[in-house]
Amino acid sequence: MDREVTQSRTRRIAGSLLIVLPGLALAGSAIVKFAHVPGVVSQMAALGFSNGKLTLVATLEIVSALLFLFSRTRSLGVLMLSAFLGGVICTHVQFGEYSKAMAPSVLLFLAWIGTWLRHPQVLWSLDAPRPATSQLAENRDRGLASRIA
Repeated sequence: MDREVTQSRTRRIAGSLLIVLPGLALAGSAIVKFAHVPGVVSQMAALGFSNGKLTLVATLEIVSALLFLFSRTRSLGVLMLSAFLGGVICTHVQFGEYSKAMAPSVLLFLAWIGTWLRHPQVLWSLDAPRPATSQLAENRDRGLASRIA
């Protein structure tokens, strides 16, 4: 088998795995919030999320997870998931729960690595070729010349 094909297949499989893991983790977390598991309800209430706020958080969480898990909506899903997990991280930091901020940080990292492995174009701006310094000067000079003329 061709080495490039093997690398491509390995990249696809690894990317898919790294997409499914955070997606399912968020979906599971949302389900326990919807189920009002007592331990989760008390932890969330201690952070200021009770009753309607808990339902809102669970809804945002499941919507983010579902959008992320489906390839056709993944670009929107990765944005929603990033915003949601960023909020989770900030909430834990706000309450001084630095160790609890690690799990959502890892999930966010895995989600982005998985997305990049499956869809390398997601980080397109990092691949943009940069013009050489002489090209920049030449382009600047052309721009000045056209303004003068």
